[in-house]
Amino acid sequence: MHAEGLLVRGGELKIKEMEVQCYLFVLLGSTLFVDKSRDRLRPAINLFLKDHRRLTDYAWGAGALAYLYRQLGVATRAGSKGLCGCLTLLQAWIYEYFPLFRPSQLPQSPDAPRASSWISPRLPSGDEARQRLARYRQLLDELSADDVTWTPYGRDGHTDIPRSLYTGPIRFSDIAEGYDPARCLRQFGYRQIIPRAMTVPHDQYRPASGSSYIVFWDPWVNQLWDNVAARRLDLDFASRPCEQPSEIVEEYVDWFLTRSHPRITHPTDGEPQPRPLLVHQVSYDFLLLFQI
Repeated sequence: MHAEGLLVRGGELKIKEMEVQCYLFVLLGSTLFVDKSRDRLRPAINLFLKDHRRLTDYAWGAGALAYLYRQLGVATRAGSKGLCGCLTLLQAWIYEYFPLFRPSQLPQSPDAPRASSWISPRLPSGDEARQRLARYRQLLDELSADDVTWTPYGRDGHTDIPRSLYTGPIRFSDIAEGYDPARCLRQFGYRQIIPRAMTVPHDQYRPASGSSYIVFWDPWVNQLWDNVAARRLDLDFASRPCEQPSEIVEEYVDWFLTRSHPRITHPTDGEPQPRPLLVHQVSYDFLLLFQI
């Protein structure tokens, strides 16, 4: 947040503080914390904009990620239509890890935002859109470990951003979502192990109808983010560096298959397909990409 550049030029006030707050309010509501209301914004955003001098004190990246995680969970519910959150972040993440889905890319300086280098593809419509969707589903079902870029940020990216090894809930306003780098060790260049159980809320409310839900965390959870040193995953203690980018421990596939869906396309969708294999018959290379 370049608040100082907006407010001050040569030591003089450039525009009114209220105007800056309104600008940031719209900016955050239309980029990082997008909902489905179109012309309305979450009032919680305004709580963080009262004092522009504190804008750089907030973990906006963690907040945007927590909000996106919540919206991804909401989108999986039967009554939900569409997806909210910072979809630019989600789209850029897909491009980084899955070369098969990447559009063209422009050269840029190392200091420029990574997401800005991708050239947005033309959006199809009608039959073309349905055909592309079917093709993407097929590509996902056929992906192997060799089709994934496991370390798009290099093997030492966590040394430049130590908070990427934080383990615990990440928050935005009343939203808190679990974050555990032990579930994606391969993106750090380490062998994937069976992760330990995550910190979970002590209660939750999921209505039978509707797409929203509420979780309740113990008060001590709110203090974890402020103690990064104690909540930082020790990679060398947890695992060992990979010899192959997609390396896993032998027991990981059995653990993973009990917690995930091995295919995107339903056997009855589109053209007739072979009868799906039993879980224990599925090759682990086919499934590695889903836990990155």
